[in-house]
Amino acid sequence: MTHFLWQQLPYCVALLLALAGVAYTNASHQPLVGYWEFLALAIGVVCVINKWPDVVGKEERLRLIWTQTLHWVAVLVAMNIVLVSRVQQLLPTPATSLVLLTLLALGTFLAGVSLLSMQIAFLGVAMGIAVLAISWLQQSVVFFLLAAVLLIGLGITFWLRHDRDPGGAPADTRNQMEV
Repeated sequence: MTHFLWQQLPYCVALLLALAGVAYTNASHQPLVGYWEFLALAIGVVCVINKWPDVVGKEERLRLIWTQTLHWVAVLVAMNIVLVSRVQQLLPTPATSLVLLTLLALGTFLAGVSLLSMQIAFLGVAMGIAVLAISWLQQSVVFFLLAAVLLIGLGITFWLRHDRDPGGAPADTRNQMEV
């Protein structure tokens, strides 16, 4: 069991680093350009290391390195297109981090499919699910905040209304008038 968990460690670390990147970007409102590039390169290295024992011969190993290099360079180019200042001006910073995570998830999933690696493909799927979960949580927080404001507003309105008599005079004055 320990050996299995040790084998899954690079994938878990990659997923945690991706989530940490989104969390930091959302908290600081600063895009982490170099961070996402590093993470894409690190996942590319994990892909090569994952498949290396299954590849025999110098030509096959060079092919593995070459195809993964091209694959991850394409992902990096797509990420940098999003980070170009004119494109980034159209997206708020938290949305930029989710778009970058989506590109990273897609690149990871496609690398897993091309390498026939369930672990890498699953890592891509997990990153994609994380994008959905993060965006849902962000929307839920806004929804809950709006609902709380609405309930507080209704509570104050009914409390103020309850505190008045049917004629509209405040309750304190009504008690004073009866005496």
